[in-house]
Amino acid sequence: MSENDPFQTPPSVAPTANEMEQRNWALFAHLSALIGLVVPLGFVLGPLILWLIKKDQMPLVNEAGKEALNFQLTMLIGVVIAFVLMLVIIGVFLLAAIAVFDIVMVIIAAVQTSNGARYRYPLTIRFIH
Repeated sequence: MSENDPFQTPPSVAPTANEMEQRNWALFAHLSALIGLVVPLGFVLGPLILWLIKKDQMPLVNEAGKEALNFQLTMLIGVVIAFVLMLVIIGVFLLAAIAVFDIVMVIIAAVQTSNGARYRYPLTIRFIH
């Protein structure tokens, strides 16, 4: 290919080791919410613990951890509302919808973060700024 070819893709810049480490920890911050599938309240504790450990050392993890924690706290509010609405049956369906939405959004956030993008969850109350 010639140097003047307009369809030639530019060479990609590989991330540095520090950037890759930050991406990995940010990825773990998002994926740690899946601990909630095994441990009660693990979906909040996982992102909280990783965020508290790495927030001062890695700016990307600080941002991703806050985002993951805010989303999981919002989901916790939804779960509490769903439990109350179980008295009128609709809470069962709402709880299932919240669980699926939570898992799908965590996976999307993890994929976006691993690709180097900064992901913001939809429908999230920003408790921590």
